[in-house]
Amino acid sequence: MSNDLGWVPPGVDTTVPSPARVYDYWLGGGHNFAPDRMLAEKILQIMPGVRDAARLNRSFLRRAALHMVEHGVRQFLDIGSGIPTVGNLHEIVQAEAPDCRVVYVDRDPVAVAHSELILAGNGNTAVVQADLRDLDAIFNADPTRKLIDFDQPVGLFMLLVLHFVPDEWDPAALVGQYRDRLAPGSFLALSHASAEAKPAGMDEAVQTYNTKSSQNQAFPRTHDEVLAFFGGFDLVEPGLVGCPSWRPDSAGDFATNPEINEVPFAGVAVKP
Repeated sequence: MSNDLGWVPPGVDTTVPSPARVYDYWLGGGHNFAPDRMLAEKILQIMPGVRDAARLNRSFLRRAALHMVEHGVRQFLDIGSGIPTVGNLHEIVQAEAPDCRVVYVDRDPVAVAHSELILAGNGNTAVVQADLRDLDAIFNADPTRKLIDFDQPVGLFMLLVLHFVPDEWDPAALVGQYRDRLAPGSFLALSHASAEAKPAGMDEAVQTYNTKSSQNQAFPRTHDEVLAFFGGFDLVEPGLVGCPSWRPDSAGDFATNPEINEVPFAGVAVKP
């Protein structure tokens, strides 16, 4: 995809890799630039299983979303949503219940520009450009206020985003701020890179990512560290597990390399 396309917002530096666009490339999307593809391919050479890890996370999104719809949730907030591609949240939930409403949130202006194009004509979806730390900008944005009633349960998604939040930002407290604004019966779906899984090349892949994408450092964490993000929520079975082990539908939800199955942690919890 060329860097001079008309949809690219002014001031966007397309020479700097973006997590949203690198992830889009791993999923087989076309919403990425040469620097994103170069970094994505370099990491794939170091750790070939990373594309499988992205696919496992995508499958978890579907299962978690369907679980929430089955429990009556009809409005969703996806933080760090990246670029909506085939099989994204709004497609999954609206196929089950057409009245479902989805607000995507991302700070990457290119991801937001793509989202606006993809979501055009769907009145039950919207995208907000904001940093995940700026809750007022997210919750008070016109699209959010139009589509989401925070007096009713919400499905909150934070998938593969909190490992870009350094410890000094206190990610557990940050998740707690979201929790406090949600009604009882709301759900949290969360996935996060594991510091305990050690498939071949993972440490080098993280180091390469952090070197080449200095604006978006990755911080894998331990099971206990990620578990702390669910404070004030009740985890649903089977708890915080390797991504494909959360209520798999079939063997296809797992990677052939068992080590890759533990790379992202994943869990779903409900606010009592």
